[in-house]
Amino acid sequence: MHLTPERLALSSRKWMDAAFAAFSDGPSSEGMAVHHAAVATEHLLKAFLARIHPSLVVEGKDFLSLLYAAGHGELRQVKGPQVKTIQLGEAYERARVLLPGIPPRPRGPWPLADARNGVAHAGYHDRDEVIGVFVSCIKVIDPLLVELGIGADYWGPHEAMHDKLLQEEGEAARIRLEQKLARSRRIFAERYAHIGDGLRDVVLTTVASLITPSFTNDYSVRAVCPACSSEGSSDGLVYVDRERWVVSMTPIFFDCAACDLHLEVPELSLVSSLADDMDLDMRPEEHYSRMGGGDDLDAGQREWP
Repeated sequence: MHLTPERLALSSRKWMDAAFAAFSDGPSSEGMAVHHAAVATEHLLKAFLARIHPSLVVEGKDFLSLLYAAGHGELRQVKGPQVKTIQLGEAYERARVLLPGIPPRPRGPWPLADARNGVAHAGYHDRDEVIGVFVSCIKVIDPLLVELGIGADYWGPHEAMHDKLLQEEGEAARIRLEQKLARSRRIFAERYAHIGDGLRDVVLTTVASLITPSFTNDYSVRAVCPACSSEGSSDGLVYVDRERWVVSMTPIFFDCAACDLHLEVPELSLVSSLADDMDLDMRPEEHYSRMGGGDDLDAGQREWP
């Protein structure tokens, strides 16, 4: 069977090595660089899923592919090349459910998939997004390497470039954060500076009550806005910490209706009050019930697959 985590992880490493080689060749090879980096990411996501079970990387509606993934392809003479596997976006979403360390997809365009598809299907890529694509790949791959027990050896001679890209992305995020905070403080002053303190508190309480959780995320909690100190909304992805058997949320967005502040990862990581995962007042059984998995889990179901 070719759907093994070892084979997929090795393929991922080869594609990433080719991606960095193309990246170092300059603008003429950038299209190949982003394509290869995205393929490397896809294969490592599938390696993580295949380690749990090979059926997690095949198309759920294709019976012959499922038969092959279950180890019974000989029943219908199914060969490896005939198997239909999921694409990058689906592999990303499936893995993210199981591994909270994988960052969420951004709102709006997704450079990681868009750049790869542009090169593969239209021979086009946006040069301004090349570094962003590599950083996105790195942030997905790093937690997968830890989970798969591969380690930094995956990056080989490109480890220094890996570190440099993350450093530059972090510096850019800090600049974006300061720009957003300054803009939001100005908006807040324009809206509320002329209102007396007592009435302003009433108005801000009303504004905060109108905030609704994002429908694209699992959960939302109230949090203090770092720009104007009003009450905003921290939206995130909910998961069960199986070691402590508690429900936690990984913040991925913050929104404040009072000053229009909107923060995303990695900007949130630079705000100490919003960066860390938080435990929720919810039982794991309740969380699984909301997901449609029933509200009565036995001890055996509490173990990681």
